[in-house]
Amino acid sequence: MSLDWIYNAISWILLRWHALWDAIGIPDDRVIGTNWAWILAIIFLVVTLRIILFPVFVKQIKSQRAMQALQPKVKALQEKHKGDRETLQKEMMELYRTEKANPLMGCLPMFLQIPVFFGLFHVLQHLDPSISDEYKQLYGWSLEQFNSAANAHLFNAPISAKFGSTPAELAAVGADSTTVKILAAILVLTMMGTTFLTSRQMILKTGWAEDPQQKMIQRLMLYGIPFSLLISGTLFPIGVVIYWVTNNLFTLAQQQWVLRKFPPVQMAGAKTASSARPTGTGNRGINNPVQPARTGGLFGRKPAPEPTAPVVDTKALAPKPGAKPVNPKKGARPANKPKG
Repeated sequence: MSLDWIYNAISWILLRWHALWDAIGIPDDRVIGTNWAWILAIIFLVVTLRIILFPVFVKQIKSQRAMQALQPKVKALQEKHKGDRETLQKEMMELYRTEKANPLMGCLPMFLQIPVFFGLFHVLQHLDPSISDEYKQLYGWSLEQFNSAANAHLFNAPISAKFGSTPAELAAVGADSTTVKILAAILVLTMMGTTFLTSRQMILKTGWAEDPQQKMIQRLMLYGIPFSLLISGTLFPIGVVIYWVTNNLFTLAQQQWVLRKFPPVQMAGAKTASSARPTGTGNRGINNPVQPARTGGLFGRKPAPEPTAPVVDTKALAPKPGAKPVNPKKGARPANKPKG
């Protein structure tokens, strides 16, 4: 299937934003080694796409809430039909249909962004000054626009270059290999860090699952995907990494707002720092409900300290040095007791 319609759509949005920044006076020339009109065009491409996808994101949140509420019923079905996978699948599909929950809806925004990501990757990869004028004018680009974008830089590194660019590719755009590698490495590490934080932000609110499969998925999302970017990120053009980092920052802000406004229910059997840590003596604090909306955030906030019992000053109650000890039994003798 041809993806030209995606390439044309992404190119159109990029060119419209670039034209807007040019119209309000942001020059095409480099300032601090950067062609800001093109960098801002990529950043606001993210904003445009996230606004378009916001209704889908709301549906994703609702689906996640519904799936979390169904976890006790799902676990009961797993216990009931243990060893009978076919019956379990039928019962779970019926449960999802009855409760109007869709497990795939939680991944829909990510799936919708995949073609956009690869479309942007193709468009930026296409910005090669050595191709013919005919190919430069694909996807609605004029020759002037293409040549301007192909030579756009971020801190003296072309946005079409990548960490793994060959010397010949860098020579074609007049780039310095050391500059490109340093900037690309910083951006890739930032991309990994923000990807990690988006997953950690959600886990801070919902807690770690007790179910081994769910916990494995959480660990994969938290550690596996960011680590995989260490390798794949070296193959991404700098412009794509800018898109990814901006998208992650937008996701962090959006998730933080949604999680504060609509706190998620605690996952069945999930462990959080506040529920796993013993507080006080006996069973105090063990059965306290977890309130995710109040005890977490991007980096987490420490819960308010529990009130403690007043400390008794034992020194004040101790007898003073040299004082005659008092026998409470003798002091309790009745005053009118007859003498023997």
